[in-house]
Amino acid sequence: MKDIDRGALTLSAVLAGVAGFVDAVGFLDTGGFFVSFMSGNSTQGAVDLLRGDASVALVSAGLIAAFVGGVAVGGIVSARTARSQTWVVAGAAGAVALAAALSLAGTATLWRVALLAAAMGALNTLFLADGRARVAITYSTGTLVSLGLGLASLVTGGSRAAWRRPLLLWSALVCGAVIGGLAHGLGSAAALGTAAAVLAAAAVVVAVRARRG
Repeated sequence: MKDIDRGALTLSAVLAGVAGFVDAVGFLDTGGFFVSFMSGNSTQGAVDLLRGDASVALVSAGLIAAFVGGVAVGGIVSARTARSQTWVVAGAAGAVALAAALSLAGTATLWRVALLAAAMGALNTLFLADGRARVAITYSTGTLVSLGLGLASLVTGGSRAAWRRPLLLWSALVCGAVIGGLAHGLGSAAALGTAAAVLAAAAVVVAVRARRG
């Protein structure tokens, strides 16, 4: 598998930061659910179901469904649309902006976080190869596995740089989550509006790159 270029790596790091940011806001808004970390929602839903909290388990299931739906839409766009990266990032920006507007209007939290989950799911379709995501934008488990394998390769005399990209992506996601947690203090609408603005700027950069490419 060929590595992504430096521009694409920078884009993926920025988007990973946004994913961490949005995940922190969603987590704080819902009191413990995730909009990009679906492994956490899966475990949480299973535990809640065993405890008899079916309504709470349904929240986890709904967020997982929204995330998968976002991935599916992003996959369809990638397969059928020219310059699909621009449309996926722009669509994610629009969904996050709508969530910010709904927050400002006082709309039910679950509708807002479902939009966020769909947006985060779609971002994972930006770098596809053979129907699989080459870069894990919004979740850290796969990234940490790649980091561990990269370190193993370094120790055993293989690639000396394979650990750098996953470390960058994981660090970007964590830093984004810290900033998102702080920004949540300004209110969900302001925090999500900021995330939407960053995504919109990223969409413009992607569009410019596509025209030059």
